[in-house]
Amino acid sequence: MFYAPLTVAEVIDLGPRMRRLRLAGEGLAAFTPVAPDQQAKIFIARDGGVPELPDPPAERADVAGWYARYLAVPEERRPWMRSYTVRRHLPEHQQIEIDFVLHPGASGPASEWAAAATPGDVLGFYGPAEAHFRPPTVGAVKLFAGDETALPAIAAWLEALAPGERATVHVEVVDADDEQVLTSPGDVDVHWHHRGSTSLVDGVTAAGRPDGLEYGWIAGEASAVRALRRLMVGEWGMGKRDVCFTGYWRRHLTQDDAPTSDDAADAVESMADFEAAQRG
Repeated sequence: MFYAPLTVAEVIDLGPRMRRLRLAGEGLAAFTPVAPDQQAKIFIARDGGVPELPDPPAERADVAGWYARYLAVPEERRPWMRSYTVRRHLPEHQQIEIDFVLHPGASGPASEWAAAATPGDVLGFYGPAEAHFRPPTVGAVKLFAGDETALPAIAAWLEALAPGERATVHVEVVDADDEQVLTSPGDVDVHWHHRGSTSLVDGVTAAGRPDGLEYGWIAGEASAVRALRRLMVGEWGMGKRDVCFTGYWRRHLTQDDAPTSDDAADAVESMADFEAAQRG
């Protein structure tokens, strides 16, 4: 795990509702990527300045203690904390890229900050997390499914495929303006689903199980993730350990709201599957 304040070096609009921030910092010389779908915590100051954070944990065992110290910062000064995917690492420039979904009219603090960000703005960065990453068998036929919040991780996954490696992709976005050009050395079949026309769950269900599928990766809105996991494990007969799943967000709830019983059950099962996979 790595902690550092990072400065916005460049702002790149990928579409009407997706903005990429290229972030720089000398501390990124110590950044070590852990996976295509690596997640990290970002911290945004409530006053728009530099986030106030306790000293980073000296070792992994101190993460819980560090979090307690973070919560001890008075609320009016405590920066917002959110989870995001590292879209790309640019080691030659000591930079990383993070893509933010913009939500006009219904924004959270991270989306609002990204929408207004300009070069020189600062955020705190802690990560990347590797606890729940479960790599597939090399060469396994894969399926990636998610909404726009999962698009940065899916794009990174596709870029990491081996030449000729097969994958099917399903992404739900608002409309065609949010579609992106996805590149990969693999053999990739991409399906875009426009919200209000075809949902992610309906699109994946209608398409059916890809031939030879061995590994599934699902992320996005939590209830859709659960439905797709039930489809893959239940109707498609995939092993639970062969479907990696993460609910990135919850309808009508924010990251600051308490976990629901479904959220807690998902977390327990995800960790159990990961630990079982680690044991082989």
